[in-house]
This record gives sequence, C-alpha cells and structure tokens, in this order.
Amino acid sequence: MSDLVKQPHEKELFGHPVGLYVLFFVEMWERFSYYGMRALLTLFLVAPIITGDPQSGYGWSNSETIAFYGTYTMFVYLTSIPGGWIADKFIGQKKAVMLGGLLLCLGHGILAIDAQWAFFTGLILIVIGVGFLKPNISSMVGGLYNKGDDRRDRGFYIFYIGINLGAFLGALIVGAVAAKYGWHYGFGLAGIGMALGQIVYLYGQKYLKGIGEFSGGDKATTEEKEARKRPLTKIEKDRMLVMFLSFLIIVVFWGAFEQAGGLMSIYTDQKTDRMLSFSLPLIGNEVPAAVFQSINAFFIITLGTLVGSFWHKWGKKGKESSSLFKMAIGVIIMGFGFFFMSKASTEVVMDGERIAEKSAMVWLVLAYLFHTIGELCASPVALSFITKLAPLKYASFMMGAYFAATGFGNKLAGLVGGISENAGEFQVFTGIAIFCSVFALLVIAILKPLKRLTHGAEDIKGSKHEEAEGFELADN
Repeated sequence: MSDLVKQPHEKELFGHPVGLYVLFFVEMWERFSYYGMRALLTLFLVAPIITGDPQSGYGWSNSETIAFYGTYTMFVYLTSIPGGWIADKFIGQKKAVMLGGLLLCLGHGILAIDAQWAFFTGLILIVIGVGFLKPNISSMVGGLYNKGDDRRDRGFYIFYIGINLGAFLGALIVGAVAAKYGWHYGFGLAGIGMALGQIVYLYGQKYLKGIGEFSGGDKATTEEKEARKRPLTKIEKDRMLVMFLSFLIIVVFWGAFEQAGGLMSIYTDQKTDRMLSFSLPLIGNEVPAAVFQSINAFFIITLGTLVGSFWHKWGKKGKESSSLFKMAIGVIIMGFGFFFMSKASTEVVMDGERIAEKSAMVWLVLAYLFHTIGELCASPVALSFITKLAPLKYASFMMGAYFAATGFGNKLAGLVGGISENAGEFQVFTGIAIFCSVFALLVIAILKPLKRLTHGAEDIKGSKHEEAEGFELADN
C-alpha cells in the first residue's frame, strides 16, 4: 500500500512513522523552553537588585541560589512519578502530554511577568507540566513501533537528537536574548518556544492515532496479568536489589553533573573571563554566561555516535561492556572534568572582595567536554538497565524511581554546590573529582557480584526486557 492511500497515522517519512517527527519537534521545543529558562535561573537569582533595570535580579547569595536550584530541579524529576501514574490510571499518555504542554506554556508565559509572585507561580507550573510531559512522551515514541520492530532504537536516537537540539538552541538563544534585552525577555522567549511545541502537538494528532490512548488496563496481556498477581521470584528480588544499588550510582552522577546549572553557572558569570577578541552578532565581545549551558548539548549531538560506536566495538572484542561498567566509567570521566574546574579556580586572583583576574574560558569548555563524554557513557544505558531488570508488576514504579533518583541527585548538587561559599571552589571541585573517581572504582571492584544479581538480564534475547531497551536514548 502506498503512502497516498494510507491513513495519516500509517504514513512514514525517511523510514519511520511521521508521528516520530511530531514528537521530535514537541520535545525539541519543550527542551528549548526548559533549558533556556534553566540557563537563566541561577544567574537571575544572584543578579543584584537594581530598580527599573532589565538586568535586575533578586540579589540572593550564591549558597541560597544553589540550594534553591537543587530543590527546584529535584521536584521537576520527582513529579514524573505522579505524572506517569495519573497517565497510566486515568487519562493516558496522549492527554497527559497535552496537559503538561499547556501547563508549561502557562508557566513559561507567567515567568515573563516582572513580579515575584509570577516568578514562583511560573516555576510551580513548570514543575507540574514537566511531570506530566516527560515520562509520557518517551512512552509514546515506543508506542509508534510494534514489538520486534528493529527501527525502534534508531527512532529513539532521532528523538534524542531532538532533545539535545532543543537544549542547545534554548541555552544559546534564550541566554543571548536575556543578556541583551533583559531577564524577562529571555523567560518570555522560552515560553514562545513551548507554545510552538504545543501547536506542533495539536497539529500532529492525526499522525498519533491510537498512540498513548488510555486503555483502562483492558489491553494487558495474559503474561502481564499473571505477573501482577504472583509474588516476586528469587531472581526478580535479586534484580530489584541491584537496581536499587544502581540508583546510588545515578544519584552520585547527577549530584556532580548538575553543578553545571548551579555552581558552575555562577562561577562562569562571576569568575570566568568571557571577553572575545572579536564581536559576534547579538552577543558582542562578551559571551553571556548562560550561553555556556549550550555546550553540553552541542557535544552530545556531535559526539553521541562516536561514543556509542566505541562501546559497540569494545563489546565486540569481548571486553567488559555491561551497563554497570559503562555507568561507572561514565562517573569517572565526568568526575575528571572537575579537575579542569580546579585548574580554573587557581587562576582567579582576588584583591580583597574584588576579583582582579579571572580564569580562561578554555577550562570550562574542557570540563563540559569530559562531563558530556561521561554522560554519554552513563546516562543512556542507565535507563536501559532499569527497563531490562524491572519486574513487569513494578515496571512503572521502577521507571518513576529512576527519575526520583535523578531528582535526588539534583538536590545533592545543590547541597554540595552551596558549601562552596565557605569551603572555596577549588576544594569543592577537587573534592567532587576525587569522590567520583573513588566511588566508581569501588563499583568496578564489586562488579562481578553485582552482575550475578542480574541473572543474565542483559544477555536475554527477544524478551520483553530487551524490547524496552529502545528507551535508553530518551532519558534527558
């Protein structure tokens, strides 16, 4: 049957359902708005209060700002649990994404209002909106493909590119606009991005027919119904144990990585020499601090295939390539990136309370490079690992627990970053690097008993666990 006589939801583009590209652009604009706002958040809070100035902020201390950032981003991830549960039990994934998008449009739009009530109201709506949208749009991507469809992994890779393209453009463009015209113009632009995403979603409904609909549980397979009634087996209990242990790796990873939006963002603004010898359009001679938040997404887009190819070839040679090993290596590489921040902090020269000399931008870029390589080793496979091991009866709970662990990692980032005001950046950056390396080496040391607890889940072929591996590129 040709595409001319197919229904819209049956049509394909470049070998994939057209619905994939609808969800690609929805997620791209959602991440544009979220990461654009995220790039401004800490910088806005620490900016001094200057009445009537578009660059006036709230004048918070660094420690107050970083602590707030950690709490905020923690709740962004924690709300994925009720967001996914409500979709499963009451409204379905499609309506949950629609509701999340509407709340995000309202939240980002309200942030454009220059008033304290609007600022906190907007953030609350964004937290709830992301909770509805984030866990459900990825599930809808999976629903586009039938069981056993070998295009699924490639489809998720395309979707993952949308995530990071949105993150890259959001931090770059929103950061530049805020630096030139004022904070609330930047927040407003982030809101426009989310509105575009919602328009794409509304227009693309005809390509998503039957995807993410609420079934009320009547479509559960016999295997799923039986799994929910019987108690966990010994193998399933062992796998649950190793999953909870892997959550500790996730907390440590994001606890260090998310310094990017907190401590590193403030450091970039206050202690990094961002002057260029030439002028750029819109930016001028000084690179806005918020723009540096786009570096991570840029490296993901450019290096993602290379890192994936490396691990594929590494495994083909018969070398250790389990998910736990990759996650541990990712923590080590990401942690090593903080040594570059330690080096940067040694270049800062203080003259009393005034900063006489700032550090070079190159150290930030190198830190983000290593952080990104670490993320590409650890983050994609972490979600895949959870979906492989989760018992059917607790599949949704464990998915929510994964995001909760990510949220706790964000809170930990705020707590660790907050002590820099008293301990000093060099001590904090170096401490993070050393702790991550030691922690990951301990994981590698006990890798064999941990792998035994998985009972070969990663070796299963053609199972439902393997089917879920397509989610591995959609956890950002």
